[in-house]
Amino acid sequence: MIIEGFSFFDAVYQTVTTITTAGFGEVEPLSDAGRAFTLFLIVVGIIVILYVLSCITQIAVEGELESILGRRRMHSRMRALKDHYIVCGFGRVGEEIALEFVSRDLPFVVVETNQEAIGRAERRGYLLLIGDATNDEILKAAGVERAACLLAASDSDAGNTFIVLTARALNPGLFIVSRAAYPESEPRMLRAGADRVFSPYNIAGKQMALTALHPLVVEFIDTLASRRDGAPILAEIDVSEVSGLAGRTIHDVLHQFPSIVVLGLDNAAGDLRVGPATDTVLRMGDRVILMGQESELEAIRPVRAG
Repeated sequence: MIIEGFSFFDAVYQTVTTITTAGFGEVEPLSDAGRAFTLFLIVVGIIVILYVLSCITQIAVEGELESILGRRRMHSRMRALKDHYIVCGFGRVGEEIALEFVSRDLPFVVVETNQEAIGRAERRGYLLLIGDATNDEILKAAGVERAACLLAASDSDAGNTFIVLTARALNPGLFIVSRAAYPESEPRMLRAGADRVFSPYNIAGKQMALTALHPLVVEFIDTLASRRDGAPILAEIDVSEVSGLAGRTIHDVLHQFPSIVVLGLDNAAGDLRVGPATDTVLRMGDRVILMGQESELEAIRPVRAG
C-alpha cells in the first residue's frame, strides 16, 4: 500500500500469494522497490513457515518420545515388582482399592482400558498398564506370576469372571479377590478360581445396618482397619515353611509380644475358630488373625497386615 499505492484488499492478496509462494502473478506491475520488497517477503515467509512446521514436528515427536519412554519406565518398574497387587479395573471400587493400598504403602499395578479411568490413574501417578485384563500377555506384563494378589474390580461380572479364570490359569497359587454386582455371579466366580467374592452393595447394606444397631462396634472395627496413628491394627500370620511356626503353640509364638491379641485361627481345611486357646498347636497351612501394635506384628514373619 505504501510502496505501490495498492488498495487494502489488493495489498493483502498480493502479500498472501507471495508469502505462500502460490505464484498467481502480480495484481499490478511492480516497480523495482516493489520487487525488492516482494523478494524480502518470499524469504521471510519461507523461513517463518519452516520454523512453524519444525516447532509442530518437535512438539509431536517429543510428546510421542516422552510417551514411549514413559511406557518403557512403567514396564521396567513392573518387571521389578514381586509380591505386589494387581487391580483390574479403575472404576469407583478400583479407585478405593488403590487409595487404600497407597495409604499402606503397598506396591500395585492398575490394569485398565477405559480412557477416562486411564486419565484418572495417570493423574494420580499410579503404575498403570493399558490393556485388557482377560488377555494372558497383559496379565503377564503386570507380573501375575509374581504377584501376591489380584483384584478383579471391573464393572462387568462377566469380565471379572474371565479375569479370574485367566489369572488362575497363569498362577494357580495366586490369591484372587473378585467384585460381583449380582448374587448369581458369585458361584461362577468361585468356580472360575476366585478365593473371595464381594458385592459392594451387600457390604454397604450390612455396614449401614450394623452402624444403626452397633455403632461403637463398627467404629472400633473401622479404627483397626484404617491404621490410625498409634492404634492397634489387624494382621494375619501364614503358617508356612518360611515362617517356621508349624508345630509351635500360640503361646510359644506370642508370649514375648504383650500387645498382640489372637482373634481367630483359620486352619487348612477352612474351619475358622474365634479366640483359640493359647495351647493350640499351629499346623502347616493355618492362618492366625491378630490384633496388636504394628511394630510387634512386624517382628513376626511372614505377616499380612490388615
